[in-house]
Amino acid sequence: MRNERRRFNLPALMLALAMLLAACGGQPQQPPAAGGGAPTGGPPIKIGAIFDLTGATADVGTPYSKGQIAFVDWKNANGGVAGRQLQLISQDYAYEVPRAEELYTQFVTQDSVIVFSGWGTGDTEALKGKITADKIPFISASYSAALANPAETPYNFLVAPTYSDQLIIAMKWALDDWKAKGKSGTPKFAYLINDSPFGRSPLADGTAFATANGIETPLEVPSPRGATDLTPQLTQIRDYGANYVFLQNVSSPAALAIKNAKSLGLDVQFVCLNWCANELLIKLAGANAEGVVGAIPFSPEGEGAKVALEFAKEKGIDYGGADSTFVQGWTAMSILVTGIERTLKDGKELTGENIKNTLETMGPIETGGVTPPVVFSTTDHAGVKALRMFRVENGKWVAITDFISAK
Repeated sequence: MRNERRRFNLPALMLALAMLLAACGGQPQQPPAAGGGAPTGGPPIKIGAIFDLTGATADVGTPYSKGQIAFVDWKNANGGVAGRQLQLISQDYAYEVPRAEELYTQFVTQDSVIVFSGWGTGDTEALKGKITADKIPFISASYSAALANPAETPYNFLVAPTYSDQLIIAMKWALDDWKAKGKSGTPKFAYLINDSPFGRSPLADGTAFATANGIETPLEVPSPRGATDLTPQLTQIRDYGANYVFLQNVSSPAALAIKNAKSLGLDVQFVCLNWCANELLIKLAGANAEGVVGAIPFSPEGEGAKVALEFAKEKGIDYGGADSTFVQGWTAMSILVTGIERTLKDGKELTGENIKNTLETMGPIETGGVTPPVVFSTTDHAGVKALRMFRVENGKWVAITDFISAK
């Protein structure tokens, strides 16, 4: 668990003096806030978070968590929010839904966090009723489309295209690629997925898109948790005759599949969605990663990414070379904190309901080129609709398209 110390500064001293004078019958003026609105200074602003550091998705969960923690440290080093420090209260939940539910309840009821940073699809979907009842603005690392409709999940916000949109965008690219190669007819698609709610999240929407475009229902093949050889699963895909295999998984099993496919002599185009389209995949798969295509919502380039990566270098933060995943964690936390900061600037009390309303009405949130501007509304909490497709070329992810939307 991570706790930041409260800093005692001049704005806090002024506020304490004002309160003392008021208790003695005086009527002092409140010290002005930077940019107007509420007074600066005060107690720490508490943010809850759960991370997967030891579970099935720890390969990407660890650098993501380090990005989140680093952003809080960076923000505090730069004055915090309205003179107040951020206090991140977090623990490893090992990708276990019951543990996520336990920690969420603890952080909300005992530690009085006002916003929450989540992780997986299974736990985020399991918590959505509590999140709504507690009025806790919640930004997860899950991009399940089931979390994007504020009529059903009013306190959940998504900061990347939904998994469904990612898969549809990837399928759009595959259809264009098929035509560009001069192929006739239609390609055959297969899914090689994490055997979890995360892995299955986009399949219904992806299949609906595929069949609407004349493509045979894609083959669905789950990857067993902890597998050390995926040759049996890849043999199913070979026998089915798939041309494009969409990987909805994290880096380690995806890299294993790519290496096993080479050994099997399987000639298919692998296409990774968010959680395996990263530097870690290249590190694990080595030369076998060449030519893999990825749907990447968070670019490790641009000014926002440079700030994050330079801070990590300055502080000696080891995130295993997973630049885009570290930046993804940093960016998600920055958007959550932007909602807090704007709420205070508008002179509103820091309540979950006020922060939710701020996020819905504040307009575009800039991420320094890491993503397109993030825009939430009262009717749509999927803040980003488009991404670029990348390909591994000479050991690096290289953009091969402009931004593509699922619509």
